[in-house]
Amino acid sequence: MRDASSGNASSDTMEVNHETHAPSARWLSQGAALVLEISGPWRGHRAALPEPPAAGDVASVRVDAQALQSWDASLASSLWHQLEPLSRRETPMDLQGLPEGLQQIVALALDARAPSNAGAAPAVGRMARVGARVSAAWAVRRKTLAFFGEVLLSLGRFFRGRSDMRASDLAWQIDQTGPRSLPIVSLVCFLVGLIVAYMGAAQLQRFGAQTYIADLVTVGVVREVAALLVGIVLAGRVGAAFAAQIGSMRANEEVDALATMGVNPVDFLVLPRVLALLIVGPLLTAFGALVGMAVGWMVAVGIYGVTPLEYVYASMEAITLPHVLVGLIKGTAYSVLVALAGCLQGMSAGRSAQAVGDATTAAVVQAIVWIVVVASVLTVVFQRLDF
Repeated sequence: MRDASSGNASSDTMEVNHETHAPSARWLSQGAALVLEISGPWRGHRAALPEPPAAGDVASVRVDAQALQSWDASLASSLWHQLEPLSRRETPMDLQGLPEGLQQIVALALDARAPSNAGAAPAVGRMARVGARVSAAWAVRRKTLAFFGEVLLSLGRFFRGRSDMRASDLAWQIDQTGPRSLPIVSLVCFLVGLIVAYMGAAQLQRFGAQTYIADLVTVGVVREVAALLVGIVLAGRVGAAFAAQIGSMRANEEVDALATMGVNPVDFLVLPRVLALLIVGPLLTAFGALVGMAVGWMVAVGIYGVTPLEYVYASMEAITLPHVLVGLIKGTAYSVLVALAGCLQGMSAGRSAQAVGDATTAAVVQAIVWIVVVASVLTVVFQRLDF
């Protein structure tokens, strides 16, 4: 039923009941604002509230329940049903016209306190969302720290000979993460080493300093490039596999079955993977550095006329123990981070195919972010220590 009231307020109404003392509700349009008027006894009444009138952008919503005689939970549910879509669009909402108890219920259901005025609603809603995001982020950090603690405890049990890890699992993980990663590590290190050597040599040639190609390629590849490339390759190949494997076991309730049988899932699933990458990480880094140095030799000798013995001699002069140790330390750190990220996301995955896919993606992203952060920190630390 349309309200024929005159003045600035044009109305769009819908009566719930036409009896004199029956509960009624209607929406009024006041310019760009909407007002929901509720009156009569609503206790025990099951009729739904009218839908708000179709309109464009709504500036604000106000609820006027001064004529409301009684109410119960069904009215609160109906109010939430009508106001929740508007709340999702961050429409300013004034609930002060509701009785205090009903106001608190509806505000809680809308995930915001009833504002003192319509203009305060967006600020309260934004604060609530910021608080929820901060709380969720802190929960993720706590879960990550708790997982790191569990891995350290598992490592302690391993050194005391009380771990549930099997030697065969460790050997299998070493085979899967080490030898099977050599082809892709070789290819990536070859191509990136070629880029580094060619671009560096092109600049050195301008000053007639081709003999320093060996120093540039050797130090850059051994100290930084090889470890970073190995970490990124392992993140995409191994970290994703760890997350998918453990996530699938969680979806199939195999992790719960291990715990039921008295087997620690961290010892049985996580520790072999972490130790495997701890072992193969520095080996793959050393192999990648050798590939990068070899392609630098090819560029210097084949394109820029450096003699083979001159390049080898300059490379041996450039390689020092600190450079080698820095490269191996970084390669080991990146590999362990890849294992931790993959296992963390796998152990935290949900119990559906979609959740396992999300965990796999998150493992790769998290591993790469951790690698970049740790690379920056270690580079600054080693430079400050003059190491």
